[in-house]
Amino acid sequence: MAYPRSHAPTEAPPMATPEAQATGEAPAKENQVALGFEQTSAPASPVERSWLARHFSLLQRRDRQAQKAGQLFSGLLALNVVLLGGAFICSMVFNNVAVTLGDVWILLAALKVLSALWLLYYTAGTTRQPHAVLHRDPHAGPVWVRGSLVLFGSCTVCLNVFRVGYDVSHIRCKSQLELVFPAIEVVFISVQTWVLWKHCKDCVQIQTNFTRCGLMLTLATNLLLWLLAVSNDSMHHEIEAELSALMKKLSGNGTNTCLCLNITMCEVFRKGYLMLYPFSTEYCLICCTVLFVMWRNVGRCLAPASGAPPGAPSFHLHGAIFGPLLGLLVLVAGVCVFVLFQIQASGPAIARQYFTVYYAFYVAALPAMSLACLAGTAIHGLEERELDTLKNPTRSLDVVLLIGAALGQMGISYFSIVAIVATRPHELLNCLILAYSLLLILQHMAQNLFIIEGLHRRPLWEVTPESLAGKWEAEPPRRGSLLELGQDLRRASLAYIHSYSHLNWKRRALKEISLFLILCNITLWMMPAFGIHPEFENGLEKDFYGYRTWFTVVNFGLPLGVFYRMHSVGGLVEVYLGA
Repeated sequence: MAYPRSHAPTEAPPMATPEAQATGEAPAKENQVALGFEQTSAPASPVERSWLARHFSLLQRRDRQAQKAGQLFSGLLALNVVLLGGAFICSMVFNNVAVTLGDVWILLAALKVLSALWLLYYTAGTTRQPHAVLHRDPHAGPVWVRGSLVLFGSCTVCLNVFRVGYDVSHIRCKSQLELVFPAIEVVFISVQTWVLWKHCKDCVQIQTNFTRCGLMLTLATNLLLWLLAVSNDSMHHEIEAELSALMKKLSGNGTNTCLCLNITMCEVFRKGYLMLYPFSTEYCLICCTVLFVMWRNVGRCLAPASGAPPGAPSFHLHGAIFGPLLGLLVLVAGVCVFVLFQIQASGPAIARQYFTVYYAFYVAALPAMSLACLAGTAIHGLEERELDTLKNPTRSLDVVLLIGAALGQMGISYFSIVAIVATRPHELLNCLILAYSLLLILQHMAQNLFIIEGLHRRPLWEVTPESLAGKWEAEPPRRGSLLELGQDLRRASLAYIHSYSHLNWKRRALKEISLFLILCNITLWMMPAFGIHPEFENGLEKDFYGYRTWFTVVNFGLPLGVFYRMHSVGGLVEVYLGA
């Protein structure tokens, strides 16, 4: 998640303990003894004599130890829950006789009920107590994260509605107990989305250990839901079996397979389920990220924010022309390819020429994005701005998420490269898929390099202008009121921002490149997020690796790829604002 970096409220610095002060005085005393000076007994300082100061320092150390112990215990709780659920899911995958999908659903239903009850208690009980939430992290839960949370949560609820409709249409050959699990998941997702939207910025100061355990339990539940969605292909197998049985029935070879009576309604349920399936995995990943940030903020004390300095930039185009125009061309072309592919996907089969059009679009767009990223990285090297080397947990989390999410599409690409090289590398479509996979890997690496370099550059409004610094050094300091000092600082900041209002070519180029990449990443986010999955439908890798293996690879990498594009847009907005 890309949060704004500048002007972050800092945590309150810990007070120096009397032991540390006594340790700092020890070297001076040792030097005096070595020089032969006679030590005389001096009276102890007031801080050393104060029992209250020593007791307060001891309480601070105990509070930090309790915080570390609470984090450790809640982390071990989440680890054990994930290992237990992972063992259930792996047993279901490799031995479906001893551990069935129903057993996994029962375990997850219990976890979802416990998590939903804790979320309701947190909203109605913990946060309503006096002095419960004294601080709110301004960097946690930006608008685009909460918006994507609501979007993907709504799509996951619709997914479960389509699943219930599909099961109801096959109620003659299905257990009625199977309808309970989607209903529980709808309630859990609705409660979780509402609570995270409302309280994602909280820094809770009471019931910290219970809150940490509840957050970790909910995070482990979402992680297990993601793991089940990645590995469970029973519904897809069932849909394919019904389609093949329906084709046999239409051809005259009737079977006793359980078929839907209303073919049109079942087709709507099938298409809706298959189109919305990646949204559930994406929703689980976003929830895990938000819950982890909330867990880190439990018990955190922030210093009062001094407010944004005058002249902090907002999002304006600043005369950028070529970047938005080229980005809009890529967006329009991507929408056209998306519509064509979706129209073909609504039919019984997709012609090979539409796969060719899809991969040809990527082969044309990815090199342009890679060149733009490399050019932006080179411009970063030419700039004279200082690197921001201060410790920033938010930026560190951004970098980790950026690199980790890129592994999804890169993993799919490497699997595709091996399958193509080992089978038929000389056909036109396979050559396009091979070029697409290689270019996608290069584009991810170049874009990560450009964004990380931009995130570590100090924004211009944080740099003290040399001219003003020289002027302040030349003029002798004079006494004045705090109001006059604040007005002087405001005038100096406004004058500095005004002096940089005219963009030089490096800043203009960075803004053009950032806007072009923002629109390109939006396009590449839209195409897989809304149901276009040629990696699974072209049949090449599925025939090479087998249905189950390739299903797991795609469902592991595709949600990470969608999350990577969203996170890249946030990082590129940061780079644009800092240029």
